[in-house]
Amino acid sequence: MSTTGDDTVTERVIPNLSHRRVLLIIGALMLGMFLAALDQTIVSTALPTIVADLHGASHLAWIVVAYLLASTVSTPLWGKLGDQYGRKIFFQSAIVVFLLGSTLSGLSHTMIQLIIFRSIQGLGGGGLMVGAQAIVGDVVAPRDRGRYQGLFGGVFGIASIIGPLLGGVFVEQLSWRWIFYINLPVGAIALVVIAAQVPGQLRRVPHIIDYLGITILVLATSALVLFTSLGGTTYPWSSPQIIALGAAGIFLVGVFVAAERRAKEPVLPLHLFHIRTFTVSNLVGFVIGFSMFGALTYLPLFFQVVRGESPTVSGLQLVPLLLGMIIMSTLSGITISKTGRYRNFPIVGTALVTLGLFLLSLMGVGTSPLLGVLYMFVLGVGLGSTMQVLVLVVQNAVPHSELGVATSGATFFRSIGGSFGTAIFGAIFSNLLVGDLRNHLHGVALPRGTSLTSLTPKVLDHLPAAVHLGLISGYAQAIQSVFVIAAPIAVMAFGASWLIPQMELRRGVAAPPQERELVVPPDITDPTLNDSLDSVTP
Repeated sequence: MSTTGDDTVTERVIPNLSHRRVLLIIGALMLGMFLAALDQTIVSTALPTIVADLHGASHLAWIVVAYLLASTVSTPLWGKLGDQYGRKIFFQSAIVVFLLGSTLSGLSHTMIQLIIFRSIQGLGGGGLMVGAQAIVGDVVAPRDRGRYQGLFGGVFGIASIIGPLLGGVFVEQLSWRWIFYINLPVGAIALVVIAAQVPGQLRRVPHIIDYLGITILVLATSALVLFTSLGGTTYPWSSPQIIALGAAGIFLVGVFVAAERRAKEPVLPLHLFHIRTFTVSNLVGFVIGFSMFGALTYLPLFFQVVRGESPTVSGLQLVPLLLGMIIMSTLSGITISKTGRYRNFPIVGTALVTLGLFLLSLMGVGTSPLLGVLYMFVLGVGLGSTMQVLVLVVQNAVPHSELGVATSGATFFRSIGGSFGTAIFGAIFSNLLVGDLRNHLHGVALPRGTSLTSLTPKVLDHLPAAVHLGLISGYAQAIQSVFVIAAPIAVMAFGASWLIPQMELRRGVAAPPQERELVVPPDITDPTLNDSLDSVTP
Protein backbone atom coordinates (compact mmCIF):
# COMPACT_ATOMS: atom_id res chain seq x y z
CA MET A 1 0.00 0.00 0.00
CA SER A 2 1.34 3.39 -0.93
CA THR A 3 1.97 5.84 1.81
CA THR A 4 2.94 8.79 -0.28
CA GLY A 5 -0.26 10.69 0.31
CA ASP A 6 -2.44 10.89 3.31
CA ASP A 7 -5.73 10.91 1.49
CA THR A 8 -4.63 8.17 -0.88
CA VAL A 9 -3.81 5.92 2.03
CA THR A 10 -7.15 6.55 3.68
CA GLU A 11 -9.14 6.01 0.47
CA ARG A 12 -7.52 2.56 0.13
CA VAL A 13 -8.16 1.60 3.75
CA ILE A 14 -11.87 2.35 3.88
CA PRO A 15 -13.01 0.06 0.99
CA ASN A 16 -11.25 -2.87 2.65
CA LEU A 17 -13.50 -2.59 5.70
CA SER A 18 -16.79 -4.47 5.43
CA HIS A 19 -19.99 -2.97 6.80
CA ARG A 20 -19.90 -5.53 9.63
CA ARG A 21 -16.32 -4.54 10.45
CA VAL A 22 -17.24 -0.85 10.53
CA LEU A 23 -20.13 -1.61 12.89
CA LEU A 24 -17.80 -3.54 15.20
CA ILE A 25 -15.36 -0.63 15.22
CA ILE A 26 -18.15 1.84 15.92
CA GLY A 27 -19.37 -0.41 18.76
CA ALA A 28 -15.90 -0.50 20.30
CA LEU A 29 -15.56 3.27 20.07
CA MET A 30 -18.98 3.70 21.61
CA LEU A 31 -17.78 1.74 24.63
CA GLY A 32 -14.93 4.20 25.06
CA MET A 33 -17.28 7.16 24.63
CA PHE A 34 -19.67 5.54 27.12
CA LEU A 35 -16.87 5.31 29.66
CA ALA A 36 -16.02 9.02 29.43
CA ALA A 37 -19.66 10.16 29.29
CA LEU A 38 -20.64 8.00 32.27
CA ASP A 39 -18.08 9.70 34.49
CA GLN A 40 -19.20 13.18 33.50
CA THR A 41 -22.68 12.53 34.86
CA ILE A 42 -22.38 9.81 37.51
CA VAL A 43 -20.70 12.27 39.88
CA SER A 44 -23.50 14.86 39.70
CA THR A 45 -25.98 13.20 42.07
CA ALA A 46 -23.20 12.37 44.54
CA LEU A 47 -21.85 15.93 44.89
CA PRO A 48 -23.86 16.83 48.01
CA THR A 49 -22.84 13.57 49.71
CA ILE A 50 -19.19 13.97 48.72
CA VAL A 51 -19.13 17.51 50.09
CA ALA A 52 -20.76 16.34 53.34
CA ASP A 53 -18.17 13.55 53.68
CA LEU A 54 -15.01 15.38 52.61
CA HIS A 55 -16.23 18.91 53.46
CA GLY A 56 -15.35 22.00 51.45
CA ALA A 57 -18.57 23.16 49.74
CA SER A 58 -16.68 26.11 48.27
CA HIS A 59 -14.70 23.60 46.17
CA LEU A 60 -17.78 21.67 44.95
CA ALA A 61 -17.52 23.00 41.40
CA TRP A 62 -13.86 21.93 41.23
CA ILE A 63 -14.85 18.27 41.35
CA VAL A 64 -16.34 18.90 37.92
CA VAL A 65 -13.93 21.62 36.76
CA ALA A 66 -10.83 19.49 37.46
CA TYR A 67 -12.09 16.78 35.12
CA LEU A 68 -13.19 19.20 32.41
CA LEU A 69 -10.02 21.29 32.53
CA ALA A 70 -7.70 18.28 32.30
CA SER A 71 -9.69 16.71 29.48
CA THR A 72 -9.78 20.05 27.66
CA VAL A 73 -6.08 20.87 27.68
CA SER A 74 -5.10 17.31 26.79
CA THR A 75 -7.27 16.90 23.68
CA PRO A 76 -4.87 18.64 21.23
CA LEU A 77 -1.99 16.44 22.43
CA TRP A 78 -4.07 13.25 22.10
CA GLY A 79 -5.02 14.29 18.56
CA LYS A 80 -1.42 14.86 17.47
CA LEU A 81 -0.08 11.72 19.13
CA GLY A 82 -2.81 9.67 17.47
CA ASP A 83 -1.83 11.09 14.08
CA GLN A 84 1.82 10.24 14.62
CA TYR A 85 1.77 6.82 16.25
CA GLY A 86 -1.67 5.47 15.38
CA ARG A 87 -4.96 6.31 17.04
CA LYS A 88 -5.60 2.82 18.44
CA ILE A 89 -2.63 2.66 20.81
CA PHE A 90 -3.36 6.08 22.26
CA PHE A 91 -7.07 5.36 22.54
CA GLN A 92 -6.13 2.33 24.65
CA SER A 93 -3.64 4.45 26.62
CA ALA A 94 -6.39 6.95 27.34
CA ILE A 95 -8.54 4.18 28.82
CA VAL A 96 -5.68 3.08 31.10
CA VAL A 97 -5.06 6.63 32.32
CA PHE A 98 -8.78 7.08 32.88
CA LEU A 99 -9.01 3.90 34.94
CA LEU A 100 -5.99 4.90 37.03
CA GLY A 101 -7.65 8.21 37.83
CA SER A 102 -10.89 6.42 38.67
CA THR A 103 -9.16 4.10 41.14
CA LEU A 104 -7.34 6.94 42.87
CA SER A 105 -10.51 9.08 43.00
CA GLY A 106 -12.32 6.27 44.76
CA LEU A 107 -9.52 6.09 47.35
CA SER A 108 -9.54 9.84 48.08
CA HIS A 109 -9.82 11.00 51.71
CA THR A 110 -9.68 14.77 51.21
CA MET A 111 -11.27 17.17 48.75
CA ILE A 112 -7.82 18.16 47.45
CA GLN A 113 -6.95 14.52 46.74
CA LEU A 114 -10.22 14.02 44.90
CA ILE A 115 -9.69 17.12 42.76
CA ILE A 116 -6.16 16.01 41.82
CA PHE A 117 -7.21 12.48 40.95
CA ARG A 118 -10.21 13.77 38.98
CA SER A 119 -7.63 15.67 36.91
CA ILE A 120 -5.90 12.38 36.08
CA GLN A 121 -9.27 10.99 35.06
CA GLY A 122 -9.77 14.02 32.86
CA LEU A 123 -6.48 13.41 31.05
CA GLY A 124 -7.76 10.00 30.02
CA GLY A 125 -11.24 11.31 29.27
CA GLY A 126 -9.84 13.83 26.79
CA GLY A 127 -8.15 11.02 24.87
CA LEU A 128 -11.34 8.96 24.84
CA MET A 129 -13.46 11.78 23.43
CA VAL A 130 -11.12 12.92 20.67
CA GLY A 131 -9.91 9.41 19.83
CA ALA A 132 -13.38 7.96 19.32
CA GLN A 133 -14.52 10.78 17.06
CA ALA A 134 -11.27 10.89 15.07
CA ILE A 135 -11.32 7.14 14.38
CA VAL A 136 -14.88 7.47 13.09
CA GLY A 137 -13.49 10.07 10.66
CA ASP A 138 -10.96 7.50 9.46
CA VAL A 139 -13.43 4.75 8.62
CA VAL A 140 -16.64 6.54 7.60
CA ALA A 141 -17.12 9.19 4.89
CA PRO A 142 -18.68 12.49 6.02
CA ARG A 143 -21.94 11.93 4.09
CA ASP A 144 -22.52 8.67 5.99
CA ARG A 145 -21.01 9.87 9.23
CA GLY A 146 -24.13 11.65 10.43
CA ARG A 147 -25.93 8.47 11.44
CA TYR A 148 -22.91 7.27 13.41
CA GLN A 149 -22.40 10.65 15.07
CA GLY A 150 -26.05 10.38 16.04
CA LEU A 151 -25.32 7.03 17.68
CA PHE A 152 -22.50 8.63 19.65
CA GLY A 153 -24.93 11.28 20.78
CA GLY A 154 -27.31 8.51 21.81
CA VAL A 155 -24.56 6.74 23.76
CA PHE A 156 -23.75 10.00 25.50
CA GLY A 157 -27.42 10.34 26.43
CA ILE A 158 -27.78 6.74 27.62
CA ALA A 159 -24.64 7.03 29.74
CA SER A 160 -25.98 10.29 31.10
CA ILE A 161 -29.24 8.59 32.09
CA ILE A 162 -27.52 5.61 33.69
CA GLY A 163 -24.88 7.83 35.31
CA PRO A 164 -27.02 9.91 37.67
CA LEU A 165 -29.15 6.85 38.48
CA LEU A 166 -26.13 4.70 39.29
CA GLY A 167 -24.64 7.57 41.25
CA GLY A 168 -27.75 7.78 43.39
CA VAL A 169 -27.92 4.01 43.92
CA PHE A 170 -24.24 3.79 44.93
CA VAL A 171 -24.54 6.74 47.32
CA GLU A 172 -27.56 5.22 49.06
CA GLN A 173 -26.71 1.52 48.96
CA LEU A 174 -22.89 1.40 48.99
CA SER A 175 -20.70 4.51 49.00
CA TRP A 176 -20.03 7.49 46.73
CA ARG A 177 -16.63 5.89 46.07
CA TRP A 178 -18.32 3.29 43.87
CA ILE A 179 -19.18 5.95 41.33
CA PHE A 180 -15.50 5.73 40.42
CA TYR A 181 -14.93 2.02 40.96
CA ILE A 182 -17.73 1.14 38.50
CA ASN A 183 -15.49 2.42 35.70
CA LEU A 184 -13.04 -0.45 36.20
CA PRO A 185 -15.11 -3.35 34.76
CA VAL A 186 -16.53 -1.12 32.00
CA GLY A 187 -13.02 -0.01 31.08
CA ALA A 188 -11.75 -3.59 31.04
CA ILE A 189 -14.47 -4.58 28.56
CA ALA A 190 -13.68 -1.56 26.39
CA LEU A 191 -9.97 -2.47 26.30
CA VAL A 192 -10.67 -6.04 25.22
CA VAL A 193 -13.16 -5.09 22.48
CA ILE A 194 -10.97 -2.31 21.09
CA ALA A 195 -7.88 -4.53 21.06
CA ALA A 196 -9.78 -7.18 19.10
CA GLN A 197 -11.73 -5.05 16.63
CA VAL A 198 -10.09 -1.70 15.89
CA PRO A 199 -7.36 -1.88 13.20
CA GLY A 200 -3.96 -0.99 14.54
CA GLN A 201 -3.05 1.86 12.21
CA LEU A 202 -6.04 3.42 10.52
CA ARG A 203 -4.03 6.61 10.40
CA ARG A 204 -0.32 7.10 10.95
CA VAL A 205 1.79 9.82 9.38
CA PRO A 206 5.06 11.21 10.77
CA HIS A 207 4.49 14.47 12.68
CA ILE A 208 6.41 16.80 14.91
CA ILE A 209 4.77 17.20 18.30
CA ASP A 210 4.42 20.85 19.32
CA TYR A 211 5.39 20.40 22.95
CA LEU A 212 6.04 24.13 23.45
CA GLY A 213 2.59 25.02 22.15
CA ILE A 214 0.93 22.36 24.30
CA THR A 215 2.76 23.57 27.42
CA ILE A 216 1.79 27.20 26.83
CA LEU A 217 -1.80 26.18 26.08
CA VAL A 218 -2.03 24.22 29.35
CA LEU A 219 -0.64 27.16 31.34
CA ALA A 220 -2.87 29.74 29.63
CA THR A 221 -6.03 27.66 30.03
CA SER A 222 -5.27 26.82 33.65
CA ALA A 223 -4.60 30.46 34.52
CA LEU A 224 -7.87 31.62 32.96
CA VAL A 225 -9.96 28.88 34.60
CA LEU A 226 -8.36 29.61 37.99
CA PHE A 227 -9.08 33.29 37.42
CA THR A 228 -12.77 32.66 36.78
CA SER A 229 -13.24 30.10 39.55
CA LEU A 230 -11.26 31.69 42.40
CA GLY A 231 -12.26 35.28 41.68
CA GLY A 232 -14.93 36.55 44.04
CA THR A 233 -14.90 33.36 46.14
CA THR A 234 -11.51 32.33 47.48
CA TYR A 235 -10.02 35.76 46.70
CA PRO A 236 -11.63 39.15 45.98
CA TRP A 237 -11.65 40.22 42.32
CA SER A 238 -9.32 43.10 43.19
CA SER A 239 -6.80 40.89 44.99
CA PRO A 240 -3.23 40.62 43.62
CA GLN A 241 -3.65 36.87 43.13
CA ILE A 242 -6.69 37.21 40.85
CA ILE A 243 -5.26 40.15 38.91
CA ALA A 244 -2.04 38.18 38.38
CA LEU A 245 -3.94 35.10 37.16
CA GLY A 246 -6.02 37.15 34.71
CA ALA A 247 -2.99 39.02 33.38
CA ALA A 248 -0.99 35.80 33.07
CA GLY A 249 -3.80 34.09 31.18
CA ILE A 250 -4.14 36.92 28.66
CA PHE A 251 -0.37 37.19 28.24
CA LEU A 252 0.00 33.44 27.71
CA VAL A 253 -2.73 33.44 25.07
CA GLY A 254 -0.69 36.02 23.15
CA VAL A 255 2.47 33.93 23.62
CA PHE A 256 0.60 30.85 22.41
CA VAL A 257 -0.51 32.60 19.19
CA ALA A 258 3.06 33.78 18.55
CA ALA A 259 4.46 30.30 19.21
CA GLU A 260 1.92 28.64 16.91
CA ARG A 261 2.85 30.98 14.06
CA ARG A 262 6.44 29.71 14.26
CA ALA A 263 5.76 26.04 14.97
CA LYS A 264 6.40 23.57 12.14
CA GLU A 265 3.28 21.62 13.13
CA PRO A 266 1.26 23.70 15.58
CA VAL A 267 -0.92 21.86 18.07
CA LEU A 268 -3.79 24.12 16.96
CA PRO A 269 -3.05 25.32 13.40
CA LEU A 270 -4.01 28.99 13.15
CA HIS A 271 -4.84 28.75 9.44
CA LEU A 272 -7.88 26.64 10.34
CA PHE A 273 -9.45 29.78 11.77
CA HIS A 274 -9.53 31.23 8.25
CA ILE A 275 -12.12 28.55 7.48
CA ARG A 276 -15.39 30.13 8.56
CA THR A 277 -17.08 26.81 9.26
CA PHE A 278 -14.33 25.80 11.68
CA THR A 279 -14.29 29.13 13.51
CA VAL A 280 -18.04 29.64 13.83
CA SER A 281 -18.80 26.00 14.73
CA ASN A 282 -16.22 26.07 17.51
CA LEU A 283 -17.59 29.39 18.78
CA VAL A 284 -21.04 27.80 19.00
CA GLY A 285 -19.53 24.72 20.67
CA PHE A 286 -17.74 26.90 23.23
CA VAL A 287 -20.92 28.73 24.22
CA ILE A 288 -23.00 25.53 24.31
CA GLY A 289 -20.40 23.87 26.54
CA PHE A 290 -20.36 26.97 28.76
CA SER A 291 -24.13 26.86 29.22
CA MET A 292 -24.60 23.08 29.34
CA PHE A 293 -22.00 22.07 31.91
CA GLY A 294 -22.80 25.03 34.10
CA ALA A 295 -26.48 24.10 34.10
CA LEU A 296 -26.14 20.34 34.56
CA THR A 297 -23.95 20.77 37.63
CA TYR A 298 -26.76 22.42 39.60
CA LEU A 299 -29.87 20.46 38.59
CA PRO A 300 -29.11 17.49 40.93
CA LEU A 301 -28.39 19.99 43.71
CA PHE A 302 -31.81 21.56 43.10
CA PHE A 303 -33.60 18.21 43.27
CA GLN A 304 -31.82 17.02 46.41
CA VAL A 305 -31.79 20.22 48.47
CA VAL A 306 -34.86 22.11 47.23
CA ARG A 307 -37.18 19.19 46.53
CA GLY A 308 -35.70 16.86 49.12
CA GLU A 309 -35.25 13.98 46.68
CA SER A 310 -32.87 11.14 47.39
CA PRO A 311 -29.74 10.88 45.21
CA THR A 312 -31.35 8.00 43.27
CA VAL A 313 -34.55 9.90 42.56
CA SER A 314 -32.63 13.06 41.68
CA GLY A 315 -30.82 11.01 39.04
CA LEU A 316 -34.13 9.84 37.60
CA GLN A 317 -35.32 13.46 37.49
CA LEU A 318 -32.74 14.12 34.75
CA VAL A 319 -34.24 11.47 32.45
CA PRO A 320 -36.43 13.95 30.45
CA LEU A 321 -33.40 16.08 29.58
CA LEU A 322 -31.34 13.11 28.55
CA LEU A 323 -34.15 11.49 26.56
CA GLY A 324 -34.41 14.71 24.59
CA MET A 325 -30.70 14.47 23.84
CA ILE A 326 -30.94 10.84 22.71
CA ILE A 327 -33.95 11.38 20.48
CA MET A 328 -32.59 14.42 18.67
CA SER A 329 -29.01 13.13 18.40
CA THR A 330 -30.34 10.05 16.62
CA LEU A 331 -32.91 11.84 14.45
CA SER A 332 -30.52 14.59 13.42
CA GLY A 333 -27.85 12.06 12.41
CA ILE A 334 -30.27 10.01 10.31
CA THR A 335 -31.73 13.11 8.65
CA ILE A 336 -28.32 14.56 7.80
CA SER A 337 -27.17 11.27 6.26
CA LYS A 338 -30.29 11.14 4.07
CA THR A 339 -30.43 14.77 2.99
CA GLY A 340 -26.84 15.95 3.30
CA ARG A 341 -28.07 19.15 4.96
CA TYR A 342 -27.16 20.08 8.51
CA ARG A 343 -27.32 23.88 8.87
CA ASN A 344 -30.80 24.10 10.40
CA PHE A 345 -30.00 21.77 13.30
CA PRO A 346 -27.55 24.08 15.14
CA ILE A 347 -29.87 27.05 14.58
CA VAL A 348 -32.94 25.32 15.98
CA GLY A 349 -30.89 23.55 18.64
CA THR A 350 -29.30 26.68 20.09
CA ALA A 351 -32.72 28.39 20.12
CA LEU A 352 -34.13 25.51 22.15
CA VAL A 353 -31.13 25.53 24.50
CA THR A 354 -31.75 29.21 25.18
CA LEU A 355 -35.45 28.58 25.76
CA GLY A 356 -34.74 25.60 28.01
CA LEU A 357 -32.33 27.54 30.20
CA PHE A 358 -34.82 30.40 30.51
CA LEU A 359 -37.58 27.98 31.53
CA LEU A 360 -35.31 26.38 34.13
CA SER A 361 -34.69 29.82 35.63
CA LEU A 362 -38.43 29.85 36.48
CA MET A 363 -38.21 26.60 38.43
CA GLY A 364 -38.59 27.31 42.15
CA VAL A 365 -39.81 25.72 45.37
CA GLY A 366 -43.45 25.58 44.25
CA THR A 367 -42.92 24.63 40.60
CA SER A 368 -44.92 21.62 39.41
CA PRO A 369 -42.75 18.54 38.72
CA LEU A 370 -44.54 18.17 35.36
CA LEU A 371 -43.39 21.62 34.30
CA GLY A 372 -39.87 20.71 35.35
CA VAL A 373 -40.03 17.65 33.08
CA LEU A 374 -41.11 19.84 30.15
CA TYR A 375 -38.38 22.41 30.78
CA MET A 376 -35.64 19.77 30.90
CA PHE A 377 -36.93 17.99 27.79
CA VAL A 378 -36.75 21.25 25.82
CA LEU A 379 -33.14 21.75 26.90
CA GLY A 380 -32.28 18.15 26.02
CA VAL A 381 -33.78 18.41 22.52
CA GLY A 382 -31.74 21.56 21.94
CA LEU A 383 -28.48 19.94 23.07
CA GLY A 384 -29.17 16.82 21.00
CA SER A 385 -29.73 18.94 17.89
CA THR A 386 -26.41 20.72 18.29
CA MET A 387 -23.53 18.90 19.96
CA GLN A 388 -22.69 15.99 17.62
CA VAL A 389 -23.68 17.95 14.51
CA LEU A 390 -20.96 20.51 15.23
CA VAL A 391 -18.27 17.80 15.27
CA LEU A 392 -19.48 16.50 11.90
CA VAL A 393 -19.50 20.01 10.43
CA VAL A 394 -15.92 20.71 11.56
CA GLN A 395 -14.60 17.38 10.28
CA ASN A 396 -16.22 17.95 6.89
CA ALA A 397 -14.70 21.43 6.52
CA VAL A 398 -11.00 20.49 6.81
CA PRO A 399 -8.61 18.31 4.82
CA HIS A 400 -8.38 14.74 6.07
CA SER A 401 -4.70 15.31 6.82
CA GLU A 402 -5.86 17.64 9.60
CA LEU A 403 -8.71 15.49 10.86
CA GLY A 404 -7.04 14.81 14.21
CA VAL A 405 -6.31 18.43 15.11
CA ALA A 406 -9.70 19.58 13.80
CA THR A 407 -11.55 17.00 15.89
CA SER A 408 -9.47 17.77 18.96
CA GLY A 409 -10.05 21.47 18.30
CA ALA A 410 -13.83 20.98 18.30
CA THR A 411 -13.62 18.94 21.50
CA PHE A 412 -11.24 21.49 23.02
CA PHE A 413 -13.49 24.50 22.51
CA ARG A 414 -16.59 22.73 23.78
CA SER A 415 -14.70 21.46 26.82
CA ILE A 416 -13.02 24.78 27.58
CA GLY A 417 -16.45 26.36 27.42
CA GLY A 418 -17.62 23.78 29.93
CA SER A 419 -14.65 24.48 32.17
CA PHE A 420 -15.24 28.22 32.12
CA GLY A 421 -18.99 27.77 32.54
CA THR A 422 -18.69 25.45 35.52
CA ALA A 423 -16.06 27.66 37.17
CA ILE A 424 -17.90 30.93 36.57
CA PHE A 425 -21.31 29.57 37.55
CA GLY A 426 -19.69 28.02 40.62
CA ALA A 427 -18.31 31.43 41.62
CA ILE A 428 -21.69 33.07 40.98
CA PHE A 429 -23.54 30.42 42.98
CA SER A 430 -21.14 30.62 45.93
CA ASN A 431 -21.31 34.41 46.00
CA LEU A 432 -25.11 34.56 45.85
CA LEU A 433 -25.91 31.64 48.15
CA VAL A 434 -24.91 33.23 51.45
CA GLY A 435 -26.91 36.38 50.79
CA ASP A 436 -29.94 34.45 49.50
CA LEU A 437 -29.94 32.20 52.57
CA ARG A 438 -29.68 35.19 54.88
CA ASN A 439 -32.60 36.89 53.15
CA HIS A 440 -34.87 33.84 53.29
CA LEU A 441 -34.01 32.81 56.87
CA HIS A 442 -35.17 36.23 58.10
CA GLY A 443 -32.83 36.15 61.07
CA VAL A 444 -33.82 32.63 62.20
CA ALA A 445 -30.78 30.93 63.74
CA LEU A 446 -29.66 27.51 62.54
CA PRO A 447 -29.79 24.68 65.11
CA ARG A 448 -26.48 23.98 66.81
CA GLY A 449 -24.28 21.65 64.78
CA THR A 450 -25.95 22.45 61.45
CA SER A 451 -23.49 23.39 58.73
CA LEU A 452 -24.44 25.01 55.43
CA THR A 453 -21.60 23.06 53.80
CA SER A 454 -23.03 19.66 54.79
CA LEU A 455 -26.69 19.87 53.75
CA THR A 456 -28.31 16.65 52.56
CA PRO A 457 -31.99 15.68 52.28
CA LYS A 458 -31.68 13.73 55.54
CA VAL A 459 -30.27 16.75 57.39
CA LEU A 460 -32.97 19.03 56.00
CA ASP A 461 -35.76 16.66 57.08
CA HIS A 462 -34.81 17.08 60.75
CA LEU A 463 -34.74 20.89 60.76
CA PRO A 464 -37.57 23.09 62.08
CA ALA A 465 -40.10 24.08 59.42
CA ALA A 466 -39.08 27.75 59.33
CA VAL A 467 -35.37 26.89 58.94
CA HIS A 468 -36.13 24.24 56.35
CA LEU A 469 -38.20 26.60 54.21
CA GLY A 470 -35.61 29.36 54.47
CA LEU A 471 -32.77 27.08 53.42
CA ILE A 472 -34.50 25.52 50.41
CA SER A 473 -35.81 28.92 49.28
CA GLY A 474 -32.31 30.40 49.47
CA TYR A 475 -30.83 27.50 47.52
CA ALA A 476 -33.60 27.71 44.92
CA GLN A 477 -33.01 31.42 44.34
CA ALA A 478 -29.24 30.97 43.96
CA ILE A 479 -29.71 28.12 41.46
CA GLN A 480 -32.31 30.15 39.55
CA SER A 481 -29.74 32.92 39.21
CA VAL A 482 -27.35 30.50 37.52
CA PHE A 483 -29.93 29.74 34.84
CA VAL A 484 -30.90 33.41 34.50
CA ILE A 485 -27.30 34.19 33.56
CA ALA A 486 -26.86 31.07 31.39
CA ALA A 487 -29.83 31.86 29.12
CA PRO A 488 -28.53 35.12 27.56
CA ILE A 489 -25.12 33.51 27.12
CA ALA A 490 -26.81 30.81 25.03
CA VAL A 491 -28.32 33.56 22.85
CA MET A 492 -24.77 34.22 21.61
CA ALA A 493 -24.60 30.64 20.32
CA PHE A 494 -27.95 31.09 18.56
CA GLY A 495 -26.70 34.24 16.83
CA ALA A 496 -23.42 32.61 15.79
CA SER A 497 -25.15 29.47 14.46
CA TRP A 498 -26.69 31.52 11.62
CA LEU A 499 -23.16 32.12 10.31
CA ILE A 500 -22.47 28.39 9.77
CA PRO A 501 -22.47 27.86 5.98
CA GLN A 502 -24.06 24.84 4.33
CA MET A 503 -21.38 22.75 2.65
CA GLU A 504 -21.64 19.57 0.65
CA LEU A 505 -21.03 16.50 2.78
CA ARG A 506 -18.32 14.45 1.08
CA ARG A 507 -18.88 10.81 0.19
CA GLY A 508 -15.13 10.19 0.37
CA VAL A 509 -12.36 11.51 2.59
CA ALA A 510 -10.25 13.47 0.12
CA ALA A 511 -10.32 17.27 -0.12
CA PRO A 512 -13.14 19.13 1.64
CA PRO A 513 -15.71 21.04 -0.41
CA GLN A 514 -15.41 24.77 -0.83
CA GLU A 515 -17.40 26.85 1.59
CA ARG A 516 -20.54 28.63 0.44
CA GLU A 517 -22.26 31.80 1.59
CA LEU A 518 -19.10 33.58 2.68
CA VAL A 519 -20.00 36.99 4.03
CA VAL A 520 -16.63 38.64 3.35
CA PRO A 521 -14.62 37.78 0.20
CA PRO A 522 -11.13 36.50 1.01
CA ASP A 523 -8.16 38.82 0.69
CA ILE A 524 -6.20 37.19 -2.12
CA THR A 525 -3.14 39.23 -1.21
CA ASP A 526 -2.83 37.40 2.11
CA PRO A 527 -0.48 34.41 1.52
CA THR A 528 -1.53 32.74 4.77
CA LEU A 529 -5.16 32.89 3.74
CA ASN A 530 -4.30 31.61 0.27
CA ASP A 531 -2.66 28.56 1.84
CA SER A 532 -5.75 27.86 3.93
CA LEU A 533 -8.06 28.30 0.96
CA ASP A 534 -5.91 25.98 -1.12
CA SER A 535 -6.44 23.34 1.55
CA VAL A 536 -10.22 23.50 1.15
CA THR A 537 -10.36 23.54 -2.64
CA PRO A 538 -11.79 20.31 -4.12
